[in-house]
Amino acid sequence: MNVLITGGSSGLGAAITRKIAEAGHKIYFTFNSSVETAELLSQQFPNCVSIRCDFKSERDINNLKDQIATLDIDVLINNAYTGEVIKSHFHKIPPGDFLTGFTENVMPTVIITQAAISHFRKKKFGKIITILTSGLVNIPPIGSAVYNANKAYLQQLTKIWAVENARHNIVSNSVSPAFMRTTLTGDTDERVIEQIVENHPLKTLLAPEEVADSVLFLLNASQQINGLDIVLNAANSIR
Repeated sequence: MNVLITGGSSGLGAAITRKIAEAGHKIYFTFNSSVETAELLSQQFPNCVSIRCDFKSERDINNLKDQIATLDIDVLINNAYTGEVIKSHFHKIPPGDFLTGFTENVMPTVIITQAAISHFRKKKFGKIITILTSGLVNIPPIGSAVYNANKAYLQQLTKIWAVENARHNIVSNSVSPAFMRTTLTGDTDERVIEQIVENHPLKTLLAPEEVADSVLFLLNASQQINGLDIVLNAANSIR
């Protein structure tokens, strides 16, 4: 299958790109600042093609949107995120930060997914896999108001995409991982990480490769699986 993954050159995205590429699928992945990693992935896997796309650039987003039909994708993986996971307590966050987070993360995903769904409807097949967070199930981390709000918005959209497009053989599922060591969480204080490990049922952090396994499962799964959210939190909270 032809797969488009946003933010596929670093952190969790790179793990997903590698996992799917190793399975033999054609991968188109977007990158922005991770130029060297993008080049390495393209060199390591001949079935990987990098596309430069800055989620803060309206022009880049529209260019990517216009390429979707030409790429003839079968699967869209919404992974890219711009910004920080942890900022400050809600009452200390400038209101403009919420608008910026929405503009740079939710709206690009909306635009790209609309284009993908239009393409999927024409070919009567498609899969959408969206990366969320277990913070929507567990007690949300202090300081994660902007990040969790963006992910909560996307969580509801994943359900809408599933319901509205099921009769067109299009599915929408999601993966909600717990805390991982990635470029997105690189600034997290070591004392915080130690506390997370101490409170974890398995006394270990989730690895990006484990999340990539779940994404690959959804990619290969039957179209009967639709509207599912796979939560990777070691039963830290069950809903």
